[in-house]
Amino acid sequence: MISYLKGKVILKEKKFIILDVNGIGFRVFLAQKAIEKIPKIGQTIEIFTVLYLKKETIELYGLLSAKELEVFEVLDKISGIGPRIALALSSLGSLEEIKRIIETQDKKFIEQTKGIGRKKRQMIILELTGKTKELNKKEPFLKDEAFQALVALGFSQRDVREVLSKIPKDIKETEQRIKQALKFL
Repeated sequence: MISYLKGKVILKEKKFIILDVNGIGFRVFLAQKAIEKIPKIGQTIEIFTVLYLKKETIELYGLLSAKELEVFEVLDKISGIGPRIALALSSLGSLEEIKRIIETQDKKFIEQTKGIGRKKRQMIILELTGKTKELNKKEPFLKDEAFQALVALGFSQRDVREVLSKIPKDIKETEQRIKQALKFL
């Protein structure tokens, strides 16, 4: 896989750059925000990359930092989010920032990701909620007895997370939480 490139920018377009790495030109797609940060033609840059294979083509997506790469990889795994939307979103900041931007329907989000409807926004928020908790190790659901019991019954982790997050905070007993969750599931 091609995970990192260091080379000279030989062409800078609206959605991609061509990077000369030892005489080989790589077309690397970047977010608009990242394109603006790319130095002038002829200067050397370093970027992290993700190789994306499609039936007809092979595409290379570039990110300016390891943090953006991590965010891209999380977003790209969300159902219905392709690499181009993941690329645009990853340039907006950390997972927490992206979640906040989507929840508040920030203009940056709407400008960067035209074509994402209400349902897809909700799905992204749900997925990011789970991922930010995983990455930051804040209240992992895996320690929650209600979560474990519902997953053991055959419900998907994603559905269980969503339902448990809707249960009022004043219901603390595991048995009561499971009963409430089963009503939604």
